[in-house]
Formats: sequence, C-alpha cells, structure tokens
Amino acid sequence: MARLTDLSRRAFLGGVAAIALAGALTGLSATAQPARADMLIPEKDELKFGFIKLTDMAPLAIAKEKHFFEDEGLYVTLEPQANWKVLLDRVITGELDGAHMLAGQPLAATIGFGTKAHIVTPFSMDLNGNGITVSNAVWAEMKKHIPENADGRPQHPISASALKPVVDQYKAAGKPFNMGMVFPVSTHNYELRYWLAAGGLNPGYYTPSDTSGQVKADILLSVTPPPQMPATLEAGTIQGYCVGEPWNQAAVFKGIGVPVITDTEIWKDNPEKVFGMTAGFVEENSQTAVAVTKALIRAGKWLDESPENRKEAVQILARPEYVGADAEVIANSMTGTFEYEKGDKRPAPDFNVFFEKFATYPYYSDAVWYLTQMRRWGQISEAKPDDWYEETAKSVYLPDIYRQAAASLVDDGRLEASEVPQTDGYKPATSAFIDGVEYDGRTPNAYLKKFEIGLKGDEDVASLASN
Repeated sequence: MARLTDLSRRAFLGGVAAIALAGALTGLSATAQPARADMLIPEKDELKFGFIKLTDMAPLAIAKEKHFFEDEGLYVTLEPQANWKVLLDRVITGELDGAHMLAGQPLAATIGFGTKAHIVTPFSMDLNGNGITVSNAVWAEMKKHIPENADGRPQHPISASALKPVVDQYKAAGKPFNMGMVFPVSTHNYELRYWLAAGGLNPGYYTPSDTSGQVKADILLSVTPPPQMPATLEAGTIQGYCVGEPWNQAAVFKGIGVPVITDTEIWKDNPEKVFGMTAGFVEENSQTAVAVTKALIRAGKWLDESPENRKEAVQILARPEYVGADAEVIANSMTGTFEYEKGDKRPAPDFNVFFEKFATYPYYSDAVWYLTQMRRWGQISEAKPDDWYEETAKSVYLPDIYRQAAASLVDDGRLEASEVPQTDGYKPATSAFIDGVEYDGRTPNAYLKKFEIGLKGDEDVASLASN
C-alpha cells in the first residue's frame, strides 16, 4: 500500500473504518485486508520532538527518514535544541511532545534536582557513545605517565592517574584545571567523575547551597553545550571535556585535542540517552506513546542490522537539519572504529550500540545507577533507603510500554520474540568498570560504600575531611 503522506491520520482511520464496514455489509474479495482489532490508534498523530546535535539522536532521524513513524500513523517534526536545559523546559511546557534526553534528566526532574517535573521514558536510545578528550598540551604531559604497547602506542584503557601529575602541576602554579561536561545530570558528568575518582582525583561535590559541583574539587567541571566543546578547548577555557560524538572526533580532525578514553572503557555497555516525555503526556496519549516506541525500536534495529545501514545513517546524520558535522567525522565513530591520537585508529565495534544487547530496553538497574551517582556527588544530599531507589526507578522507567510496543512488532513480523529480553528489570551484577568495582542495582547503598571518593551512608559534604 502506498504511504499516505498527504493524508491526516484521522482521515486514514476513517477510511479504514469505512472499508471495514463496507466489507461487513457487502462482502469484500478475499484479498481485501480489514482493520485489525488490536490496531493502535494514536490519540495525537502530529508530534514535535526535540534533540541535541549528537550522533546518538540517530534513532529519531532514522525513524523519520525510513518512515517508521508514518507506519504507525505518526507525523513527526524533529527540531534541534540549543542545549539540554532548553530541551527539557520545552518538553515540560508542552512545546515539545518528547525528546532525545540525557538518561539522568527524567530522573533528576522527577526527584526535583533542578527543574521539578515528572518525566518518564519507555525507551533507551543507545549504549556507549561518549569520550573524554584533553588538549594537546595536557596530552603531551599525560603521555609521560602512560605505558606503551609493543607497537609504541599508548596502552588502553588510560587511567586518570596519568592526569593527576598534570593537575598537580596546575595546582603548584596556582592555576585551576578546568574540564567541560554537557549538563549536571548528564551521563558525561557521571562518567567523567567516575574516571577521575578512579584515578585518585576528586571531581567535587554538589550541596544544597552550592550547585556548582565544585566543592572540595581537584578539577573544576562546568557545563559546555556539546557542539561548542572543540572551540572552547581550542580557546583554552577548558583543558579537556567529556562529550558524545562527533565532538571528540572533531578535536582529532581539527588537531586541537586527543580523546584519551571512551565510555565503553569506563563502563562497558553503559546506557546513554533515553527518549523522554512528561508523565501527563503519556497518561493522556498512551497509544501514541506505544506507537512512538514501536517506531524507535525499529530504528534502533535498522541501525544495527548491517554496516551498509550505518554508512547510510552517517550520510543522513551529516545533514544540517540533524547533526550537521562532516560525514567523515561522524563515520569515524559510527562505523566500528574510534580514533584517539591522530593516526591511532582502533577497532571499536561496540562504541555505538542502538539495538543489540537489548540496548533499547528501559532497565530499572540503569536508572538506579544514575541515582547512585547523584547521591555519590551530592545532588541527592541525604541518604535514601534501597527501596527508594527502586520506587524512583519504577516511577520513571516504563518497560510496560516498551513490552506492548515490542509485542505489537512481533505480531507485525518486524521483531523476533527472542529480541525482547526476559527480565525483571534488573541486569545481572557487573564489574565491567575501569576500577573493577561491582555494581548490583538491587543494593545501591552497598555499592556506594565501595568507593573511597564520594558520599555514602549518612555522609554529607560538610562531614567529609577537608582536602
């Protein structure tokens, strides 16, 4: 059947209903297809979604360009946003119906850190996809403390312990060491903090009276929008940053910095972005939420199906209406490799995962990990019992919507039942972190107690020994 790109969804549904009624009354031929009784009928079919210009917005672009949204009766406009705060605010006000979000944003908003609003997600957009980049000058000093492989290249993963002597030099000279991350509740902030702390550097704390996140810090972290990271590094305002692609590879191409580690080396197969909507929108438009999730699951699967699809995705993302970076830069991390120091390109088949490894499923344990990091660095200022973490995760992550969408795709023949995880929402415990510390989402307080740097138990920032 031809795509109904020029008809509204309501007109289409009216036509289907009329055909079904006519068939019932007059007897259609055996080749006619009546409307399915379980067919999704979105309450709202014209939607506007926001995104930030990063390669991990790819499921949205693919769902639109491959007409997966239209297949679900949805007519979607995608609109880039200036920064993560603007994006979140516009979802809350209803100017956007949903958006590509940092995994921490729905959680932080729901618990009231920053803007207070109940934001939910039925869909995880990807695994991995970030890197930490430092300036050429910092890299030159770091290399003195990094062992080499037999081929003369630096051994990976690179610990932040190699950065510590550089930070000590800045301190001795009375200069601050500044690094950028994209938002206080971003994966990037938590990954950068995790890496720094694992290497013996204190990334600082948040307090109710000081939300800079720089209390007792060895390194001063501040917010820089992703596309501005390379220019801010080049200007010398920051000495390094943690960001998603293509903005680490952009530093390599510009010759202004060196990515030293990827997030898959900090926490293998870490969850990255989610698709967020307000709880009110989902309550009022439950079938729309399922339809959106169906389209995004299909997009994730398409992205991971073949190298050819990835190459096509690179060309789509390079368009100015999406990421707007050079295709060559985007391809450097989207097609199975990652380039560190110029010329040091290494295999990275898992750097961006959009469907495999059940990447799209909204696991409660992923939500709990973000909440533990909020507590570790003081964004949650008081101790919470383990059941609070679980209840909060379940109020934000909505696997029931995901499962309804996936079941419909299985019925449609577009998904195999084996591609939907059988889970209670908690991944098995894992120690696939750079420091080898084991994480179990069922025991968040026990997990926090394992770290030398960071809040745990009943601690608050004031109770910590001075640096």
